Amino acid sequence: MIGLTTPDKINFDEVHYVPAAKQLLEPGVPNPLLNPMHPPLAKEFMALSIRAFGDNSLGWRYPSVVFGALAIVAMYLCGLALFAAQGPALATAALTFLNQMVFVQSRIAMLDIYMLAFDLFGVAAFIHGYRKQKPEIAFALAGFAFGLATASKWSGLFPLGVCIAIVAVIRLMQGWRTSFADAEASDWYQPDRWPEFRYTHFAVCFVLIPALAYYVTYVPLYGLSVGDFIEAQRWIFVENSGSHPPHPYMSSWPSWPLLMRPIWFQFDKLADDRFQAIAFLGNPLILWPALVAVGICLRDWIAKRRADAFLILAFYIGPWLAWATLPRTIGFIYYYLPSATIASLALVYAFTQGERAPPRWMLWAFVAAAALGFAAMLPISVASLGTSMETYRRLMIFQSWI
Repeated sequence: MIGLTTPDKINFDEVHYVPAAKQLLEPGVPNPLLNPMHPPLAKEFMALSIRAFGDNSLGWRYPSVVFGALAIVAMYLCGLALFAAQGPALATAALTFLNQMVFVQSRIAMLDIYMLAFDLFGVAAFIHGYRKQKPEIAFALAGFAFGLATASKWSGLFPLGVCIAIVAVIRLMQGWRTSFADAEASDWYQPDRWPEFRYTHFAVCFVLIPALAYYVTYVPLYGLSVGDFIEAQRWIFVENSGSHPPHPYMSSWPSWPLLMRPIWFQFDKLADDRFQAIAFLGNPLILWPALVAVGICLRDWIAKRRADAFLILAFYIGPWLAWATLPRTIGFIYYYLPSATIASLALVYAFTQGERAPPRWMLWAFVAAAALGFAAMLPISVASLGTSMETYRRLMIFQSWI
């Protein structure tokens, strides 16, 4: 929260979401509804914060900080569920914080950090249930979290789609009576996985519960009116599927893992050689090595059929490649936020799992190096710190970052 209220004016996409949140505090059903292209849950949290702290930069951004912190907790739980050890789980949480994306997105009144936090809790619950013979409760909690993520932003639906695909593939293979000749306990597929998990359980966990969680977030707006609810969904689809004009910070999905084009949330001149700057970029010392780590996960899934490598790949690749399938004409690097966050799991996996894993101290040496990268980027991550033109130029490694 240090320097959270700087700038003390509407910043970047806050221009869309802060007025929409304030409108929710007005009596009656807003008409016309501001920002109809996104569901209401994140804006409802903003509205509650504005009521508590006032119509100011603290009121706008405080819940983003809370959900950013919750996202780190959720990644700790993901690490604990995946690696079954506290050390790797703590390293996962540390890398989540230090990759800069979560940190920067937690200090602006946008929707993505709410979506991310709910999605990560859903992923943690699904990973926990994946290893259980009776996964119903864990899968139900995952479905509930995914429903709230989607109620913050529709792209929160992508991890739910990954879960549905995973369960469908496993059930299909079981229906074919598939088995590995040299089966091992670490295999991602087991012919006897979830013996009592029925189609009704699947429908309840991954369809009914997410749908109800999503629907309830509209009750403060429209009550129980199904017609208004359906019309709101039609508006979201229309607004997001149409063509959009070019934007100076737009980028395509293949470029996001390479950090080719950041978004400058703020770059204001304060004095002759003093600027306030906020760049949404990510920590290159984490996200570039993460690509190698993802490759290691891919190798271990193919060569060793490891369940942990499979789950990391699914939740990294699924939400990222989903953007390639959408009829949307514009994209931004912050759409990569969920996959960039899951990349922390890939890094910890590469440092701790398998026969070729390096000594454990190397993981913490990597975390220390990532902390140095995080510190180096603070002048363009925290507006209240300010930056000089010399520091700015030193950090701009590529022309496309400017």
